[in-house]
Amino acid sequence: MTDSLQDVKHHLMATNEQFAQLATEHQSYKERLHDLAGKPFLTDQEQLEEVQMKKKKLHLKDQM
Repeated sequence: MTDSLQDVKHHLMATNEQFAQLATEHQSYKERLHDLAGKPFLTDQEQLEEVQMKKKKLHLKDQM
């Protein structure tokens, strides 16, 4: 991410409560997806969770 884009994101996080909430939720999905990606094998439930989280994460990014 470029510095100017990072600056805009930081400004929005500090001044826009809705953006901050969306960004926080997006980050939590990102972290969980990272955890799932590190597993050598996913259960059926984890595979379903992964697909749902990817969709939710993308939706949040669109809202931001």
